[in-house]
Amino acid sequence: MEAALVSVATGVLKPVIGKLTTLLGNEYKRFKTVRREIKSLTHELAAMEAFLLKMSEDEDPDVQDKVWMNEVRELSYDMEDAIDDFMQSVGDKDEKPDGFIEKVKNSLGKLGKMKARRRIGKEIQDLKKQIKEVGDRNARYKGRQTFSSTKNEVVDPRILARFEHASKLVGIDETKAEIIKLLGEENGQVPRQQQLKIVSIVGFGGMGKTTLANQVYQDLKGEFQYRAFISVSQNPDLMKILRTILSEITGISYPGTEAGCIEQLIDKIKDFLADKRYLIVIDDIWDIKHWEVIRCALADNHYENRVITTTRDRDVARKVGGAYELKPLPDETSKILFFGRIFGISNDCPDDLVEVSETLLKKCGGVPLAIITIAGLLASREGNKREWNKLCDSIGAGLDNSPDVKKMRKILALSYHHLPIHLKTCLLYLSIFPEDYIIQGDRLIWRWICEGFLNGVQDEYLFELGESYLTELINRGLIQAVDSYSYGRTTACRVHDLVLEFISSISIEENFCTVLHDKKGKSAAITSKVRRLFLQLQDVEMPQGRLILSHMRSLTVSGGRVDKMSPLSFSHQLRLLDLEDCYLVEQHHELLEHLGSLCQLRYLALGDVYLSELLLAIQIGQLKHLICLRVGRHFKIKFRPGVVRELECLQELSVISLSESPHVAKELRHLTKLRVLGISFEDMPDESLKGWLLESLCHLENLQSLILRGSFFGCVSLDFFGEDWTSPPRNLRRFGSSFGSFSYLPSWISPSNLRELSIIDMELGHLRQEDLDILGSFPSLQSLQLSGYKNIWDEKREQWPVISAGTFQCLRDCQLWVLPTGGNMFGPGVMPKVHTLQFDCYVEDVFSLGLAILPSLHDSLGLENLPSLQELRVWFREFTDGSVTREAYDKAEAAIRCAADNHPNRPTLELGMWFCPSWA
Repeated sequence: MEAALVSVATGVLKPVIGKLTTLLGNEYKRFKTVRREIKSLTHELAAMEAFLLKMSEDEDPDVQDKVWMNEVRELSYDMEDAIDDFMQSVGDKDEKPDGFIEKVKNSLGKLGKMKARRRIGKEIQDLKKQIKEVGDRNARYKGRQTFSSTKNEVVDPRILARFEHASKLVGIDETKAEIIKLLGEENGQVPRQQQLKIVSIVGFGGMGKTTLANQVYQDLKGEFQYRAFISVSQNPDLMKILRTILSEITGISYPGTEAGCIEQLIDKIKDFLADKRYLIVIDDIWDIKHWEVIRCALADNHYENRVITTTRDRDVARKVGGAYELKPLPDETSKILFFGRIFGISNDCPDDLVEVSETLLKKCGGVPLAIITIAGLLASREGNKREWNKLCDSIGAGLDNSPDVKKMRKILALSYHHLPIHLKTCLLYLSIFPEDYIIQGDRLIWRWICEGFLNGVQDEYLFELGESYLTELINRGLIQAVDSYSYGRTTACRVHDLVLEFISSISIEENFCTVLHDKKGKSAAITSKVRRLFLQLQDVEMPQGRLILSHMRSLTVSGGRVDKMSPLSFSHQLRLLDLEDCYLVEQHHELLEHLGSLCQLRYLALGDVYLSELLLAIQIGQLKHLICLRVGRHFKIKFRPGVVRELECLQELSVISLSESPHVAKELRHLTKLRVLGISFEDMPDESLKGWLLESLCHLENLQSLILRGSFFGCVSLDFFGEDWTSPPRNLRRFGSSFGSFSYLPSWISPSNLRELSIIDMELGHLRQEDLDILGSFPSLQSLQLSGYKNIWDEKREQWPVISAGTFQCLRDCQLWVLPTGGNMFGPGVMPKVHTLQFDCYVEDVFSLGLAILPSLHDSLGLENLPSLQELRVWFREFTDGSVTREAYDKAEAAIRCAADNHPNRPTLELGMWFCPSWA
């Protein structure tokens, strides 16, 4: 866990070095007096960063190093603050004055800049002196350590898992049978195959991968004369691993095997196995390159050989092949394991402990190691409800240091320590959110960017870099994706409670962030100098006089109305202000009166505004570094004229009301870096506003996401986009409209215009055959939601639109208002990758406006032609209130259930009704 010290300190140093390098650039060459000091300080910090990177390889640095790194971290924060203040005060350019008044102002400005230069010179000298003192003190005291410090050897819990007796294992039989089936074992007979059969077990740390692999190994090893069970681990000695494999398969003791080089060992193993039948388990693979070396030694022959691998990384499992994702234990199995460890064979839980035990099991999330650990802590407190509740409250605020807890933390620490430093910082940042909090992926990535955690080649690619970081953390099992069907969107995620407890303990120790949200009124450990603060207002109040907020970089407030906070004039270093989960009411608008003074602000999120419209102060235009501006959906916010055009660094602006601030339509053209834009219309825009908006959108070449919203109280026609917009941004990846509809699919929505479009979510008045064909031909479309259309009869062809063969080849998430096909709804070759399908259908055959009869559920649905289908959601409708009988509904439901049951994947099924029948 102590390796976090290195990641935090290094993560803070990197942006400081970058900014010092900027000060050495041509745009600041006029500051000759301080350049020498800046260059010297840059070299000092670069050497320090290199040393910290080397130290990151040590999982357990000594106490003196930890003290030194703490000092480096705090000094780095102070240095970055000083540099930011300096760069803000002097600006990048000296403008030439014009006129007497301007010359006077310029002279005064130069005096200010001269003071700024002298101040930065003095501050850099002071900081350099402090850095030198910190380094000298560390070297001095480390030099006095004449005694030898030996570390106690910790037994790897994964080794113990191999020797767990089968009688102690719960819920393993079913998964073991599935693995054996995948390996080709059926009634003890292995079918002959021409190549190696591999199954790669993947799962979060503590899921029991090693235990499962070992149980399969024990069951099958009698069928194989040559076998081996090898653990790779994080930093493997490949020579040693290959010699161990050679030793186990040949029966020759390890010292008796010839060392040789890696190539020679590979040849020896491969030659020996060339005509042998073998079973090998390669446990705990962290890096695909290590597997690739081992794989070279595994001979392919005709002797039904089997290999089982385990890994925590989904990407590694996919590359190894035969990935089998280990799922959390079901609730019932978790209870058996939990209570069995506490109460023994009787497995009886007293009634007064049922509620708290359910809470504890929820926190464990079906992870066997977590269940065993928590149960072990409770075993000595059997029947003591107060102690059980006390333990339940402690999860998330730091568990005790019992041997079982240390073992669990060791497992988590292995995953954490193996992360690259940039991912450690990004994971640690999630400790700012409370348990069970659903974190929207795009919100998280923008926050990472604005905090300076992402370092890309070019700023415009930082979001894509953030998406790759988020994906990697999910693949490594350290955070959990929430919506498996949100294809094409940046995935929402949450942190497992025990991972949150682990990273929160690091965060508190390192003063990474301060979190105040304990519902029982207790606070996390609070240091006087706050860098990042999460405050949940309904639980705790802002501590008065206890915290130093002048150095705060990030403030996130959640819950209730913002009526307990003073105006935001307390921290000029604030980079991030997130009030997205708050309500702003009329009498507390003064909270935002000082926005203009937050010159370092990069991220501003405002929640819903009630009772009155909020007029954002003109000073918001002074936020030259603002990257992301997000405001609530249910709001009345006005922008003063000329404010929005000043925010030239903006990459996200959502959602902005053009009904409240029509002039913004004209100003948007100046935001050329904009990637995400959300616009709302409370009423139909006039002709001039339409013209301004469409012209502005033509200038936004970097736009990737465009969301249009109408009024909740009445659908606004968006046809003017279809009629007059001829040049949409070619990089558009997402287009959506809600409470605002198009009569027909706009002509600009076509693959020839938008080859990158991957998400469409819109309302249509009519759905025609050509519309379906166009949508089905998009090469990158992954998520489609169509709603609102009431007429799906194709008048030209006099038939229902059909999903044509070969269309929607990349679609994974499909949600339709009314399924537009009759007969065989899905023919062969359509939607081969669709994972989630949702549609509405009418229960009875009725006439729609005299045009034709709607499709009947007596026809074949064709779901069996969707090979990747995993989730099916169907909602039933009726044309006339009360027209649907219970018998008709039962038949419709039976038809859907039959179609789902007959599908090879047995997809999960969710059924619902849009009507409220009297018989329900």
